[in-house]
Amino acid sequence: MALVSPIKLSDEEKLDILQRLDRFRQWHFLDEKRYCLVCGKIITGREIQVIGGTRGNGPLRIICPTEHCNAMPMEWVRPTDEVLIKIAMVEAERHRLGLINRAGRAMRSLPKVNTIGSTRPKPPLW
Repeated sequence: MALVSPIKLSDEEKLDILQRLDRFRQWHFLDEKRYCLVCGKIITGREIQVIGGTRGNGPLRIICPTEHCNAMPMEWVRPTDEVLIKIAMVEAERHRLGLINRAGRAMRSLPKVNTIGSTRPKPPLW
């Protein structure tokens, strides 16, 4: 559960807050996308959380909606073709490493084979 609950806003209010609080990139509508450099997720203005305010914890702030990610506007970039290609490359590498890890675990779980080709006999229990 979050320490500070997001503020419920109308679409117009949320877009106004995004336009005022994101000093790094312009927002024209809530369905615009940004890539969060912290958590690696693509988020929309509609998903971004507005927290704080007079009844919350200090001034209004906008943060990434991803669980356990409190990234702010300076850590969001437009998902250009270059950014999307880098995301795809990182995901492909992560997938490749996952396959290598699974293959390694599978190899370790196979029975050991001696030089004749049969499994090693178990040592006697004394």
